Amino acid sequence: MSDPEAPSAPAATAAAPRTAPLRVGLIGYGLAGSVFHAPLIAATDGLLLDTVSTRSPERQAQARAEHPQVRTVASPEEVLDRAAAGALDLVVLASPNKTHVPLATAALEAGAAVVVDKPLAATAAEAERLAALADRRGLLLSVFQNRRWDNDFRTLRRLLADGALGEVRRFESRFERWRPQPKGGWRESGDPEELGGLLYDLGSHLVDQALTLFGPAVSVYAEADVRRPGAEADDDTFLAVTHAGGVRSHLWVSATAAQLGPRFRVLGSRAGYVKYGLDPQEAALRAGRRPDTEGDAWGVEPESAWGRLGAEGAPPAPAAEASPRTGAGQPVPTLPGAYPAYYAAIARALREGGAPPVTATEAAAALRVLEAARRSAAEGRTVSLR
Repeated sequence: MSDPEAPSAPAATAAAPRTAPLRVGLIGYGLAGSVFHAPLIAATDGLLLDTVSTRSPERQAQARAEHPQVRTVASPEEVLDRAAAGALDLVVLASPNKTHVPLATAALEAGAAVVVDKPLAATAAEAERLAALADRRGLLLSVFQNRRWDNDFRTLRRLLADGALGEVRRFESRFERWRPQPKGGWRESGDPEELGGLLYDLGSHLVDQALTLFGPAVSVYAEADVRRPGAEADDDTFLAVTHAGGVRSHLWVSATAAQLGPRFRVLGSRAGYVKYGLDPQEAALRAGRRPDTEGDAWGVEPESAWGRLGAEGAPPAPAAEASPRTGAGQPVPTLPGAYPAYYAAIARALREGGAPPVTATEAAAALRVLEAARRSAAEGRTVSLR
């Protein structure tokens, strides 16, 4: 099993000089740009947040307040012009989903390496065309799948690598929330061009994690519903994915869960692993905390949040009785979350000419599953990917 901090597939990229910092242009300063990308870029040795593009004067002021050295511009074209002039080494897209393909294409044609927030594209075919363009240009193209560095996912990968569960038979994974009132905006838009809804949003993470853990999918069944009054896009969706190796993944994304299920429930021939709660890194970033100032405390969760490994009937740890919330078995220390590892790997790939931490080919595989899920939900049938 591969290491989540290691590149998982070869990709063409140009090596950069080792001395000066790599200059980064960030397009978009909404939630993704301001909470995730900008802080992580700024915290990465060897990367310099050079330019931020946002049309909002308020967000431009926010970017300058949070990153005093940054240049702010009002349009993506100004970032692309700087890339074409050789003033940027990397362009990061944290813009609305529908802009990902045209902006990534333009950035690659301008000669810059590119990181795109998920989803890379609407379809696997679009993702593959972008990957081919990057290969022809000899440039890095990667997708920001930060949830591969969630604390619970890193812990589960370690358990699987150690054989602690035996042969895994079923993988259950959830991103559930209780948001009975829609927020509006493009993420909840019913316009197909916007790629709104939870399937392509949080579902992109769940599918990527399932494929990373258990390999290619051979069939997909999905149910996608619009539950909330006034909502336009799917807000309560379920996917059943059968992997080539025989594992079945059951994946839930919902904004209508009044009671939250376990984040992970993984059942094997020897034991199961159950983990509740979310990785703490997103909440920390939203609160303004930064990995470069917290050191070893970054991404660490309290013992009370640890998951459990074991089987029914096995003796619990002393003074740690199982409950319906925690599950049976022994508590397993959760590895720290490690979002900074993504951009550290990007910097290393640019410097050394190696593979990025998440490839466009991997993104295309996940998009094939998402496309099949959308078709399955619309047609009420299982879709084969063979």
